[in-house]
Amino acid sequence: MQLDLNLLTALDALLEEGSVAGAAARLHVTAPAMSRSLGRIRKATGDQILVRTGRSMVPTTRALAMRAQVHALVQQAHQVLSAQQELDLAALERVFTVRWHDALTAACGTALITAVHRQAPGVQLRLPAEPGTDTPELRRGEVDLESSSSAPTLSDIRHRLVGRDRLVIAVRPGHPLTEGPLSLERYAAAEHLTVSRRGGLRDQIDDALTTRGLERRVVAAGPTAAFALQLALETDLVVTLPDAVTRTARDQLGLITLPLPHPLPDVPLYLLWHQRYDDDRAHTWLRETAAETVQALFASPTASQRPLTHRSRQ
Repeated sequence: MQLDLNLLTALDALLEEGSVAGAAARLHVTAPAMSRSLGRIRKATGDQILVRTGRSMVPTTRALAMRAQVHALVQQAHQVLSAQQELDLAALERVFTVRWHDALTAACGTALITAVHRQAPGVQLRLPAEPGTDTPELRRGEVDLESSSSAPTLSDIRHRLVGRDRLVIAVRPGHPLTEGPLSLERYAAAEHLTVSRRGGLRDQIDDALTTRGLERRVVAAGPTAAFALQLALETDLVVTLPDAVTRTARDQLGLITLPLPHPLPDVPLYLLWHQRYDDDRAHTWLRETAAETVQALFASPTASQRPLTHRSRQ
């Protein structure tokens, strides 16, 4: 049986774009040529691959199942053929998707975009919001680099620890907790807001308080750090967040920062990527640039390892 490996590239484009026209544009071929390739792929696989639904086309069950494998094979083939080529950042044209926690994007997104554009002006960055549920997008190649507060459990997901952040309290100026000593009992008795993209009303802070026989009064859960900080400014709600990644936002809002009365372990910050990119020189450059950008946040003179006092812009 003779196989045309060019069909893999066509299949990868079809599955990524979800249309003949889109795949043709991506590979710089005509739509009729791509349509013929789809016909050959259907004959070779015995599957329709893409079926029409109204005005759009959707992948079949088998196409969805093979999508990650096809993409990985195409990437591996590309790496084999380009392994000896030096990375020319000035000529590099590529789109990278970097999905970070909203607070990290707010703190480092500008610096990352600036650094990438300065070194590789032909590179485009996408910084989408985090989804409400976990997805296998790293494995499918839809996300190139992700942030996480925990190391991955999947063997094919690589990770790098780029920093550790401590938790601090943010409240509005004049908040009752800013007056007098802040005991663990006063902290627990205040009304709190958690930050959770899944809407979780409990986190590690509640677990720590339980061991001390205390229960925190959680009023609501907010989806992003920006929302939580704005709500803390406008109400008496208390929000507890990582220090370094939210420092600029807190200062811009004029919030008061207080230390936790009961210190908790620092929050680790990892960068995650799929193993298919281990030897990808462009991706390696992106990872290094991103790591340097994040580490600069923790290395700043006002980083979270400095003794904490009440801070605001007033």
